[in-house]
Amino acid sequence: MKKVLLILMTLTLLGLAAQSSFAQGGVKTGPDPSLVRDADLEKDSLHNLEVAWHYFKLKKAYIAALKRCEEIDAGNPTFAKMDEVLYIAGQSSLRLAENKGKQKLPKDKTPEQLRADARMYLGRLVVGFPESSYFKKAEEDLRALGGPIAEGSKQQ
Repeated sequence: MKKVLLILMTLTLLGLAAQSSFAQGGVKTGPDPSLVRDADLEKDSLHNLEVAWHYFKLKKAYIAALKRCEEIDAGNPTFAKMDEVLYIAGQSSLRLAENKGKQKLPKDKTPEQLRADARMYLGRLVVGFPESSYFKKAEEDLRALGGPIAEGSKQQ
């Protein structure tokens, strides 16, 4: 009799446990992947952004600033401060095209290619970040360059 009672109590507890787990429902989807950011990657990107600002503002080393921005753009496209990255990349490309700064024009780029790069970066900023504090300046520079490069067109 004790065995039967023990078996019935065990089955009752298992039934109650299963019932309560079904009541909670399953997780259908996780958080939006565009909002999930890797903390280490964000930290690394933030460091690269700070170094890019240093090169851009203090050293006038626009190639070095541009390379840091390209590294962030390639490695962490959902970076929280991507508007700043695009702004520095666009301004660095523009200033290199105008032969400004302490570094010489890269051998693999012509001024026309650098202006096209600037249009691309600034265009991405204007289209993707209308609330950015860099929006107005990017829009002005973009207008002076002839507007954004149309999606799918290849400028050289």
